[in-house]
Order: sequence, then structure tokens, then C-alpha cells
Amino acid sequence: MGKKRIITKAEPAIGAAAAGQKEEAALSQKASLGIDEGLVYVNSTYNNTILTLTDLRGNVLTWVSAGNLGFKGTKKSTPFAASKVAEALAERAKKIGVGKVWIIIKGIGSGRESALRSLAGRGLEILSIKDATPVPHNGCRPPKVRRV
Repeated sequence: MGKKRIITKAEPAIGAAAAGQKEEAALSQKASLGIDEGLVYVNSTYNNTILTLTDLRGNVLTWVSAGNLGFKGTKKSTPFAASKVAEALAERAKKIGVGKVWIIIKGIGSGRESALRSLAGRGLEILSIKDATPVPHNGCRPPKVRRV
């Protein structure tokens, strides 16, 4: 049969810790920029919820999505997943030093309100809320009449 190989579990943990340290270093580097206000874009679709934190010019500071947190399939579009995404973004915003946010909501998913409530509940000061959901003016051309 041959020799049996023993795989140590310490190596992947070191890699994961290094990735976590890189993320911490990136957040602390952004914190040194002195940004205390930002924009939060909430993109809520039928399939996922994505939150993006930018500075006032629109440069992305950090982002979090339901898939990024480990939700898979239809669980990504739930209000619970959206609230967890908002909590994760609020923690990252605190590490960067952002305390006041303008919120811009896009999409018609079920995670809109729960993400908003979670952001407010985690201590971020909300300066304004804007709904920027794209609405078609006249829509697509309907299909031609079917003749049988």
C-alpha cells in the first residue's frame, strides 16, 4: 500500500492568518487617511445583497456581500443575510474611522430595510437616505402578436 502521509492542519491556518493580517493592514492604512464621513451603497437584488463603503468622492474603501460572508444559494437574498452584511460593513467602517454616512439604496430585494436597520443599530450616524432604484420610463418593446 505504501506509506501513509500525514497532512498537518497548521499550514492553512497560517495562510488564513496571513490573509487576515493583510486585511487588517489595509484597513489601518485607510484609517490613517483621516476619513470620517462616507457613502454607503446598498445594492439589494433578488439574489444577493452587496454593501459598498466609499469616501465622498466615490473611491471604494471596503465592501461586503452576503456571498462573501459565506451565505450560499437562496440564503443570500434573505433579510437575515442582509443584516449580517450590514453589521460586517459597520465594523469595517469603525476600523477605518468612518462614523457618519449617507446611504444610497438600489434594488428591489428583500434585504433593503433590514440592512438599513442594522446600519443604524450598529452606531453609524445616518445623515441621509436616498433611493436610487432604476425605474424604466417606458420599458421594453412588447413581443409581436402570436399567430397560430
